[in-house]
Amino acid sequence: MADQTLDATDHEILALLREDARRTLSDIATRVTLSTAAVKRRIDRLQEMGVILGYTVQLDHAKLGSAVEAFIELRFLGTSGVDEIVQTTTRMPEAQAVFTIAGDPDALVWLRVRDMAHLQRTIDEIRRSHRVTSTKTLIALDSWQRGRKSP
Repeated sequence: MADQTLDATDHEILALLREDARRTLSDIATRVTLSTAAVKRRIDRLQEMGVILGYTVQLDHAKLGSAVEAFIELRFLGTSGVDEIVQTTTRMPEAQAVFTIAGDPDALVWLRVRDMAHLQRTIDEIRRSHRVTSTKTLIALDSWQRGRKSP
């Protein structure tokens, strides 16, 4: 979907929804100076176009028992395909996302774990894959995401 089909008001609506997906249509309408019906039509159109894929909640993972966030660089055997790389980690509940990337390393896995011992067990499990040749772990000290409030 090309960005040219979105105007400044669409972008403003998206920014408001990123900030708080539960924001009312009335509140959005007031902020963008449109009627509630016009805002609803725009949001419906953004959903139909596939710009808005869904709505989600922001969680405090530390309060849910996953206080440690880490990234693991994975290197695979040269013959490993993308599907094999993704399958190695996506079955793990600790894996939040897997990125296959160009260059070295072959993939980057984003993990959330309870503590360092849990991280070590998770890394050991990944290393047991016969396709993984090496790993490098990076532990996040803090994080920031565009459009997300920090816990």
